[in-house]
Amino acid sequence: MKKVLFAIAFMLSTSSLTTAQNNTRVIPSVDIKKLDGSTFNTNNIQNDGKPIIIDFWATWCSPCKAELNAIAEDYADWQQETGVKLVAVSIDDARNVDKVAPYVNGKGWEYEVLSDVNGDFKRAMNVNNVPHVFVLNGNREIVYQQNSAAPGDDKKLYEIVKKVAKGEKLN
Repeated sequence: MKKVLFAIAFMLSTSSLTTAQNNTRVIPSVDIKKLDGSTFNTNNIQNDGKPIIIDFWATWCSPCKAELNAIAEDYADWQQETGVKLVAVSIDDARNVDKVAPYVNGKGWEYEVLSDVNGDFKRAMNVNNVPHVFVLNGNREIVYQQNSAAPGDDKKLYEIVKKVAKGEKLN
């Protein structure tokens, strides 16, 4: 039993998510790729003090694609009202990464799409399965996350983003 408790305590103490002074988690610095193959560091995920959504997804994940496609329908309105920026991070591995750009281009997503082929960012953010969505406030602090998707979740996400944009606390 002591070994189990020690292991749990060790895992919690070595969490990859950086903790700010006020115990708010911020995204870690990890090198991943843009769709053109160039390197991108997650420290460059910025939005001039406005909310950011980071959505981990994969081309083989039907709920992921359904969620991102639903958001795409209203994304321009979301941006206009809240200034939100959505960054879709594909976790497709080397076998499937070539499917990402054609899918994104075919759907006409206006999101910034990044590729985490090696799973480094996914691990640093403690993402175990997709879809996994994080909402960051204007200080790049994680204020909300959801691990799953169901019809209508895009509406719930929008309500959360509106609160974050206004600086309101989430329950």
